[in-house]
Amino acid sequence: MKKSIEKLRHAIDGLDSNILQLLNKRAKVSLDIGKIKMDKGAGIYAADRERQVLKKLANLNKGPISQESVEAIYREIMSSMLALEKPIKIAYMGPEASFSHLAAMKKFGSQVDYLAADSISDCFMLVEKGEADYGVVPVENSIEGAVSHTMDMLSETDLKICSQMILEVSHNLLSNSPRSRIKRVYSNPQIFGQCRMWLQANLSNVELIEVSSSSRAAQIALKEKDSACIASILAAKIYNLKVVSKAIEDSPHNITRFFLIGNSDVPSTGHDKTSIMFSIQDRVGALSDMLAPFKKYRINLTKIESRPSKKKAWDYYFFLDLAGHREEPKVKKALVELAKKCKFLKILGSYPM
Repeated sequence: MKKSIEKLRHAIDGLDSNILQLLNKRAKVSLDIGKIKMDKGAGIYAADRERQVLKKLANLNKGPISQESVEAIYREIMSSMLALEKPIKIAYMGPEASFSHLAAMKKFGSQVDYLAADSISDCFMLVEKGEADYGVVPVENSIEGAVSHTMDMLSETDLKICSQMILEVSHNLLSNSPRSRIKRVYSNPQIFGQCRMWLQANLSNVELIEVSSSSRAAQIALKEKDSACIASILAAKIYNLKVVSKAIEDSPHNITRFFLIGNSDVPSTGHDKTSIMFSIQDRVGALSDMLAPFKKYRINLTKIESRPSKKKAWDYYFFLDLAGHREEPKVKKALVELAKKCKFLKILGSYPM
């Protein structure tokens, strides 16, 4: 048996040697691509190319490695290649171990530089100033709905939506005190909303204190006696807190959507989504008229959300997601017709669905 294992391990050593050589060959090609991108002033990260690579690997993979494992491995390979092409910085709403941080790491892996922003506004600002190449911000939760601050910032910035990330979110009660002694719980408003029923049933007499993020809540809970926070398992590890109760979210299907924001437009992949915002005249049937071009060209609308413009009472912006890329002929025609009807139209970005 010992000889058999040694023989198999020798075979693995040979395969590892081949894999390493191939990875370095891939790295050299990536460096050549990075140089061309730099000369053209193009963005280093290409959401369309990322999707092509992962889709092709999914078709090639015959197992026994699972598709999830293949994606995780290649996420780190692509992360390393990006870091070789150019030191890339990703801003996220921090501190470390926030859900925005988890979404950023899921997208870019461990080999890029991450910058923790104090707020969603600061995340946008870091990208606008060029201190970060991209930013990751939450935009929508399956339980609590839209993140209004992100929607407002999208209306004010020239940054583009380059990609979206979907993260299954699980909330946990973290503390270094037993549950019976907890007097205060810290987290952000969205998370409290997602755990409302559990908190009412289990900690109805405890003070709930809102802070900017789940990671900030973990920092406070670590320092304050008889305090707890609602945050991720990663936050428990980073901030040295104990998990008092796991998975306390009210719905088992708790999903948050994040946007990757940057300065570059994303080419079509053939399976895209476009986000826009527009404002309308205050008259009967105005919104129905705005949506008519999408029906005319048989374009599927996947979301519509309204927000006050903050410029005038009862004046609203409408945010809309539609299937297709802004450069597709039928989408282009619909947007041209919409622009003629509405007061204001802004294309926030087209990105892989």
